[in-house]
Amino acid sequence: MLVIGIDPGSRITGYGIVNSLGGQLEYIGSGCIHTGNGVLSEKLQVIYENVSLLLEQFKPDCMAIEETFLSKNVQSTVKLSEARAVAIVAGANHGLPVYEYTPMQIKQAVVGTGGATKDQVKYMVRMILHLNGTPQTDAADALSCAICHANTIRVTKAMGQEVADASSVRGRLRRS
Repeated sequence: MLVIGIDPGSRITGYGIVNSLGGQLEYIGSGCIHTGNGVLSEKLQVIYENVSLLLEQFKPDCMAIEETFLSKNVQSTVKLSEARAVAIVAGANHGLPVYEYTPMQIKQAVVGTGGATKDQVKYMVRMILHLNGTPQTDAADALSCAICHANTIRVTKAMGQEVADASSVRGRLRRS
């Protein structure tokens, strides 16, 4: 199962692609989409177009995306939500199931604690995927989202639950 993880942001959107084969995770690729200094509508278009290109290039089976967290800055939260929305629309337009995870769920799945630091997440992504170097922060966050989904699907299947019905693992897996 090929999973694309997305770490949305209005300035930088990270992406990471992993292949899950029988409990083993294989690194396929990762990087960052930089939107530049344009107006918000132009930034959102850059995100949409680049995510769409990635979906056409890699043809993943599903998308995992980080949920929006509430920050003290309402404007930042709104912009993050909009960046997230265009990535979700790109996935939906390519017929992908889109799964959402909270930052805490992602950290728990990758590091083992919901309070993990960015450095701990990057380190574990590097170890889990046997990478020679450490990915950029946004790419590492996207890879951690993909890892979280792959692990969640593996555990869900092991428990004998139906993966296609995301509501069957309420609180751990939510399909958009």
